[in-house]
Amino acid sequence: MAYDACMQPLSFSPQPPAPLAERMRPTSLDHVIGQENLVGSSGPLRSLIERDAYRALLFWGPPGTGKTTVGRIISSRAEAKFLQCSGALTGVKEIRIILQDSQAKYRSEGKRDLLFLDEIHRFSKSQQDVLLSFLEEGSIIFIGATTENPSFVLNAALLSRCQVFCFSPLEESSMRALIRSAFAHPNGLGETWKLETSAEDLLVALSDGDGRRALSTLEMAASLSDGSVIDVGLVERAVQRKGLRYDRAGDEHYYIISALHKSVRNSDPDAALYWLARMIEGGEDPRYIARRLIRIASEDVGLADPWAILQATAAWDAAEKVGLPECDLALAQATVYLACAEKSNALYTGMESARRDVHEVPAAEVPMHLRNAPTHLMKSLGYGDSYQYAHDLDEGVADMDCLPDALAGRTYYQPKNRGFEKKLQEKLSNWRKLRRKASQGRQSGTQ
Repeated sequence: MAYDACMQPLSFSPQPPAPLAERMRPTSLDHVIGQENLVGSSGPLRSLIERDAYRALLFWGPPGTGKTTVGRIISSRAEAKFLQCSGALTGVKEIRIILQDSQAKYRSEGKRDLLFLDEIHRFSKSQQDVLLSFLEEGSIIFIGATTENPSFVLNAALLSRCQVFCFSPLEESSMRALIRSAFAHPNGLGETWKLETSAEDLLVALSDGDGRRALSTLEMAASLSDGSVIDVGLVERAVQRKGLRYDRAGDEHYYIISALHKSVRNSDPDAALYWLARMIEGGEDPRYIARRLIRIASEDVGLADPWAILQATAAWDAAEKVGLPECDLALAQATVYLACAEKSNALYTGMESARRDVHEVPAAEVPMHLRNAPTHLMKSLGYGDSYQYAHDLDEGVADMDCLPDALAGRTYYQPKNRGFEKKLQEKLSNWRKLRRKASQGRQSGTQ
């Protein structure tokens, strides 16, 4: 067939046994471990499957959570040929051939194939259009699987034709049930094996809700054993290093930086350090972390602690000049400083208010008294008239509105009553009183 590259390659040489995770793959919804909210007795996806009320589905979730397994079960229940391809390995040309062949089969025999397109996010939004007419006709059952947020990686036309289901990392109870089933399953490791409790605990912790990873690690540990007992040492040897669920360009990147930012904002240095460590150990660019710390220093700390931005920019210098691993403590130092600093969002809210007025108040002219008058013509037109040089005044503050007339009286920066901003609040209050006093004096003199 023209699209054999998508399927299992044909070969007459002896094949090694399938991996444990593949041998144990459930063939019915009743045997699926985890995703109770989707395929449990009252799950919406189970309801659709049992009523045959689906044509195009999208499964979104991290690896090893059952997306392919559920796809195969749907194929079996529908008596549809299961055509599995990967967006990373298959081009649009091959997908179009599959769709056209399935369309011809549907039109001649009335039978649908099931196309399971894994890593659909690898197709550009324009390439995804190849699916649309076939989904519209309903000549094929389609399941797309992705680890990325569909709202960002799929085009609107495809999203509107698919029902989206979110697969979550397996919970601890599900992970333990899956691991223990490996010894009782007819295609598993066998009941002669014994997994020590401490080894099971470590396996659950290292797998991060990824069932495939747990079973693969368990199988590797068993292959390293000289006997029939799997202990902590064997699990550690099998895994070598925890495979963190982190993608510098994916959803975890945005989730974790959001968690770091909000932990700092909430003055929780412990949580902030944890999320920082997750990013560093996941391979994040330290300069990206430092840039975000600089933003936090202004957005959430601001002038409540004017030295916070110095800590953040120092962390940037360390990240830029020495990189990882040496700059990790500099990033940690800035993170903890920001988390423990007095907080104020007065700069953020003030800037947002000013920005809004920039867009909503048209043609706000610079007041004449604030304009320089370097030429005689400009002076004759009134440029610079009534300008008061603040340094010549006893109090250093002039009774002079520096905003455009359309915005006179606006107050953007309103410092909080904490940290250094408490002092600024007192200063601003005093300056406003002086302006009002000067204004009243001028008005009474005029009268």
